[in-house]
Amino acid sequence: MINKIPKQVVDVLQRIEKAGFEAYIVGGCVRDLIMEKIPSDWDVATNAKPEEVQKIFLDLNDDVSRKETTFYENDFGTVGVKVERFSPGDFKYDVIEVTTFRIESKYSDRRRPDEVRFADTLEEDLSRRDFTMNALAIKINFKQKSPKDEYEIIDLYDGKKDITQKIIRTVGNANERFDEDALRMMRAVRFYAQLGFEIEKNTLQAIQKNSENMKYISAERIRDELVKIILSNSPSEGVEMLRQVGLLNYIIPELEKGVGVAQNRHHIYTIYKHCVLALKHCPSKKLEVRLASLLHDIAKPQTKRGEGEFATFYNHDHVGARVAKKILQRLKFSNDIVEKVFLLVDNHMFYYNPEEVGEASVRRLIRKVGLENMKDLMDVRIADRLGSGVPKAKPYKLRHFEYIIEKVSKDAVSVKMLKVNGMDLMKELNIAPGPKIGAILDVLLAEVIEDAAKNKKELLLIRAKELDKEDLSKLREMAKEKIEEKKEEDDKEIKNKYWVK
Repeated sequence: MINKIPKQVVDVLQRIEKAGFEAYIVGGCVRDLIMEKIPSDWDVATNAKPEEVQKIFLDLNDDVSRKETTFYENDFGTVGVKVERFSPGDFKYDVIEVTTFRIESKYSDRRRPDEVRFADTLEEDLSRRDFTMNALAIKINFKQKSPKDEYEIIDLYDGKKDITQKIIRTVGNANERFDEDALRMMRAVRFYAQLGFEIEKNTLQAIQKNSENMKYISAERIRDELVKIILSNSPSEGVEMLRQVGLLNYIIPELEKGVGVAQNRHHIYTIYKHCVLALKHCPSKKLEVRLASLLHDIAKPQTKRGEGEFATFYNHDHVGARVAKKILQRLKFSNDIVEKVFLLVDNHMFYYNPEEVGEASVRRLIRKVGLENMKDLMDVRIADRLGSGVPKAKPYKLRHFEYIIEKVSKDAVSVKMLKVNGMDLMKELNIAPGPKIGAILDVLLAEVIEDAAKNKKELLLIRAKELDKEDLSKLREMAKEKIEEKKEEDDKEIKNKYWVK
């Protein structure tokens, strides 16, 4: 175990001790070491006050290429110590967080302590932590007499035993821990999904009892925990546990609307179970693709018409995209993630049958979605299929679809990919720059999408001369009509597939 602790971390501990203070490795990194994992973050606890920690490292001579070797920008007694990089990444330095022993007071708002008071002992500090597996500390003995005395694990709450037995248990009274900070309930579920541990009975009952306290937690903190659940090895189990303990209703209540709601002949599962299974079988590790897989049918409960095997959910994709967008905006996700999930949910119902859909339809889809997003869209479709209980992720149709995507990937799906540009038109037509140039290019693109063979400079210039005879409003109408006409054809194919009008 000692060999897995980076030299930079050991140096920080040793430097603090040389200054006359105590220093311990604490928390999740100790848990990870016991589990034979490499910690992603390293935390140190000490009885030195923040100002004393900064003074200790004031003249630290390292290679971080920064004048400052520490930063202290919080109210929790945590000083960030910059050290030479020892983990993968693009930053010039790593950060080891050094926190003064502390004991927290009452949590009036169930989110943060009313005040943070510094403690005198490690025991006091460990008593405030959330779960036994995180209330562990390592003391390195720099003056050891034999190799077996190199380090000591301080375990006051049987954390090692709970790790061995794969149990998530609170430190002390579970109701008190969750009343202090309600987010700890979601953290318990996150560890359940990440580590594959079981939540201890009393801890589980306390989460169910205190679940309504989640309403006091900020959207940003909820989002951060949700992201970790979604990106874990068992995201679907994590979401289902959130539902079982009553937390999901405070995070994504829209998902609960699908609980117990049957679908049609294409699905053997209820709407909710299908969404969770789609997440389970999503082949992508990307956050936005997993989110889209979970939320792709989020609007089915409100768009359902009829009952039994011929029930329909017309427009659930487009309605669902808007619902998914509101959910992610409410949870304060970045605009990039919100827009990507919207795009994937909005287009997850694309229809493809080699005998019915031609290359032009694939080019239209690529234009709409973007070639760079086609792989992600395909992964959502695979998640959707496997989440429906079908045996194959990629039937012949989807494999053929991938073939066509690659085949037409270099065909023009944007004005920039046409063999003519605005300068060519101005020169050939002898017209000044203006909106008419763009309108002509839009019509040319619409025609090239339908027939890639038309994307030749000489043919496009001949056609441009014909289009130049039309006024601007007519050109815009022509481009719009071509796009709408083909969109209706694509929609009709989807409707026919799902027996809707």
